[in-house]
Amino acid sequence: MKQALLGAALAATSLLAHANPFTWIESEPKSELWVNPGFYSYHFQRDKGFDDTNPGLGAEYRFSSVASATVGRFHNSDRAMSNYAGIYYQPIALGPLRLGAVVGGFDGYPKMRDGGWFLAAIPTISLEYQRVGVNFAIVPTYKDRLHGALAIQLKFKLF
Repeated sequence: MKQALLGAALAATSLLAHANPFTWIESEPKSELWVNPGFYSYHFQRDKGFDDTNPGLGAEYRFSSVASATVGRFHNSDRAMSNYAGIYYQPIALGPLRLGAVVGGFDGYPKMRDGGWFLAAIPTISLEYQRVGVNFAIVPTYKDRLHGALAIQLKFKLF
């Protein structure tokens, strides 16, 4: 009986060791330019009347297999114009998905520093296939100043 339990425990441990679906992405140089037409935001507070459609223009330059620089301008959920500039760092893969965060500066939110610039770190997931990609961002709610949402950004590779 002890041998059977020990064998089952060893088999389960071996199975769990091989069941980790996450992998580290090797950092390699790249040179890709992506453009996007803004975002769609699904706000967690559905009763507040936020604008879910956030059209704009943005660019993302992927200089590494794990990092890219991004800049853009869009119509935000408070119905004002926002600008952003930041760095994506996504060193983890889950199948074809890249996981990480974007860290950068944002402006244009009236209740956050009177619309001025502020820093934020936002968890992100990206999927890219040939010339089309999508970024998913989980924007946290911050007091009554920033409104939490799942932001979806379609992007297209120019080169």
